[in-house]
Amino acid sequence: MTSPTPDALLGPADIRELAAALGVRPTKQRGQNFVIDANTVRRIVRTAKVRPDDVVVEVGPGLGSLTLALLEVADRVTAVEIDDVLAAALPATITARMPERADRFALVHSDAMHVSELPGPAPTALVANLPYNVAVPVLLHMLDTFPSIDRTLVMVQAEVADRLAAPPGSKVYGVPSVKANWYAEVKRAGAIGRNVFWPAPNVDSGLVSLVRRTEPIRTTATKAEVFSVVDAAFAQRRKTLRAALAGWAGSAAAAEEALVAAGVSPQARGESLTVEEFARIAEHQANRHKEKEPA
Repeated sequence: MTSPTPDALLGPADIRELAAALGVRPTKQRGQNFVIDANTVRRIVRTAKVRPDDVVVEVGPGLGSLTLALLEVADRVTAVEIDDVLAAALPATITARMPERADRFALVHSDAMHVSELPGPAPTALVANLPYNVAVPVLLHMLDTFPSIDRTLVMVQAEVADRLAAPPGSKVYGVPSVKANWYAEVKRAGAIGRNVFWPAPNVDSGLVSLVRRTEPIRTTATKAEVFSVVDAAFAQRRKTLRAALAGWAGSAAAAEEALVAAGVSPQARGESLTVEEFARIAEHQANRHKEKEPA
């Protein structure tokens, strides 16, 4: 394999030049902040443990900073881009800066939330600088839609990174924490300063690593059933679970029954429960409904 030239990655001047040529102004609406530092994108690729045999999917490639760094290492890269102008320009950038790897790149011009299939071999890794405003739903959608994704590294707003990686009992533990944990072992994997972006955001960024569970959560409840308990528990997070789950279960008494059966105190709050405990609550309720169904 031919090694890419050292200057293949995009620097600050390259980014501004590309943006000017395309008439692109980063928009807050799409949470666009372009990475302008080659060392940062290489660090992301290293932290993601991208291997030469990896098929990487990237969401929101923008002008291609991270895309080029991924192509230096991975077997192939598929980028999903919603923006018409950026999607049209990216293949030409790849061909111009890394011609020897251009045949290893594919572009999907779509909203990542609506992507249900990707060209080529199944992806083994997801590496992305996710737009802040849609980071969690996009991450969960990709993990759910592509079970072949074994390792994920996303750059998100620091606050979102904290929430995703929070353990039970933490103040910021909530719906994103539990749902991400359904799929993967989640941990913080570093911090990213504001000065590596253009324009510089008003918030710090963080890296989150997600390694797919080798064994799925053991439960007879469906993912939808488990997630409905999670949503209900955190919709009123200050309330005890007996009260918070009353609407979900049909009554406070039914919620208490499900909690006791799952070995969870009715006086506990959602932020103290593991994903396995949420699954046990969902399982009890699902079984109860099956028992009530007419034969």
